[in-house]
Amino acid sequence: MDLLRSAYADDSDGEVRPAESAHHALAPPPSKRPRTHGTNPILWRRTSPEAPPPPVPVVSRYVSKRERSVLASAAASAPPPRSMVITSPVIGSISESDIPREILSSLKSEEKSSKWSRKVTGKLSVVLRGHTKAINAIQWSQSHAHLLASAGMDQTVCVWNVWSRCQPKARVFTYHNAAVKDVRWSLQGLSLLSCGYDCLSRLMDVEKGVETQIFKEDQELGTVRFHPNDPNLFLSGGLRGSLKLWDIRAGKVAREYRRSLGPILDVKFSPDAKHFISSSDTSRSRISENSIIVWDILREIPLSNQVYVEAYTCPCIQYHPYESCFVAQSNGNYIAIFSSRPPFKLDKYKRYEKHSVSGFPIKCDFSLDGEELASGSSDGSIYFYSYRSSELLRKIKAFEQPCVDVAFHPILPGVIASCSWAGELSVFE
Repeated sequence: MDLLRSAYADDSDGEVRPAESAHHALAPPPSKRPRTHGTNPILWRRTSPEAPPPPVPVVSRYVSKRERSVLASAAASAPPPRSMVITSPVIGSISESDIPREILSSLKSEEKSSKWSRKVTGKLSVVLRGHTKAINAIQWSQSHAHLLASAGMDQTVCVWNVWSRCQPKARVFTYHNAAVKDVRWSLQGLSLLSCGYDCLSRLMDVEKGVETQIFKEDQELGTVRFHPNDPNLFLSGGLRGSLKLWDIRAGKVAREYRRSLGPILDVKFSPDAKHFISSSDTSRSRISENSIIVWDILREIPLSNQVYVEAYTCPCIQYHPYESCFVAQSNGNYIAIFSSRPPFKLDKYKRYEKHSVSGFPIKCDFSLDGEELASGSSDGSIYFYSYRSSELLRKIKAFEQPCVDVAFHPILPGVIASCSWAGELSVFE
């Protein structure tokens, strides 16, 4: 016994002292490699009352080699977390504090007096750079007229504080996973609605710089428009010819307008919001019947489907701000004009034709007073026409590549924004 006691006399071996032998059993010597499984926690507490209890081992099921390989491949193919993909969209300020005093006073005074006599002279005011690919659409904010939104083929939506002296690029939204085709400001507040080739419409809070809602479809989307009287409704048009009226509050489709159409190129609500017009690429069949359709919103039926009978598609539609007519940009290198009252007749004796479309999604816009019609062009210029006589008044060389979209300022009559197929933005006054 003396030999055994001396062999296990080291404290590190966990032997119990003679004074404690009356109450405790002799602890076995430890193995060369400490055991973590199979330890009886009750026996351990009895033999070592002063030491903390070891963690209870977690028993997991056996995972086969084949199952491990399947899980590994699934993890590799899964998209990375949103926080890894999307950087913070808040870059600059959307406040008016950085705007020069003369610009800010013009915005305030023009908002009150509405002086519409000034025309765009062609002086380059601001150049905005940030998109890396073609810009498809631009729009000024109605409620915050110093802000301009743009949608690009580089999968981004940008918000520009146009006259800011510090950082004109205020927000960059990178939520889309494919080209962004359209972007629209909500008529109330600082909200943006965009759509693109990722089959999604996305609603974003510009002030906070975050995405607030997603609307998923089974088609790539080409255009979106807010309802003119109800900010909780918007219309979407896709490349499979589907037209849907969405209710933002419910996050669901309220109405759907079905017809065998090609890709929807543009949609516009009438001023009274009782009907809307769609333009589609129907080159595959019956182009004269489906190129431009006037829809009854409530009944979900076409009021007329033989508005434009020429064999050209129309990438843009625009209502006149005061008179009962609308225009359609034609790939025939001219702008056609129609009555906005039944039977929506084409004016065969009046058209605007000096610019070139050449297959690009060239858009047009009316001035605040409705007396001028501006159009982009594939030669990189902005063409200004007299609405009444259809004569070319002047043109401004804006870009080296095609000028895709133009947008008159909603308050300042002598200001127009434009964008190019090369990703450039220019503001003229």
